[in-house]
Amino acid sequence: MINKLKWFLLGIVLILLLVVYKIYNPSYSNFFPKCPLFSTTGVKCPGCGSQRAIHYLLNFDIVNAVNENILAVVFIPYILLGFAFELIKKPTQVVLKWRKIMFGKTAILIILTFIISFWIFRNIKLYYH
Repeated sequence: MINKLKWFLLGIVLILLLVVYKIYNPSYSNFFPKCPLFSTTGVKCPGCGSQRAIHYLLNFDIVNAVNENILAVVFIPYILLGFAFELIKKPTQVVLKWRKIMFGKTAILIILTFIISFWIFRNIKLYYH
């Protein structure tokens, strides 16, 4: 019973967050948290622009979402896939195989390399513009 209540409350919180992000643009609303790294150094972290990207995605504005943070746009489906894998109570061998491919050690290293590269190149671009 407590487990179901926990999931129900988590679902309600998620729906409320999605509604807030759909209605309010983080660019113009002061109640969204700001990136501490960017605020103090002017260097964009890999997550900078994710809140704005989520807002644009929820409003079906893919172009602006990609312009804000392409990493968020690409990885949101990947993260959702990870949650879907976790929800499967008795995974088949095929599901286990794909979960290992998509979320195993090699995949994590590739994703980490991709995130660090994105972090470096977006700041080089920022510096030279």
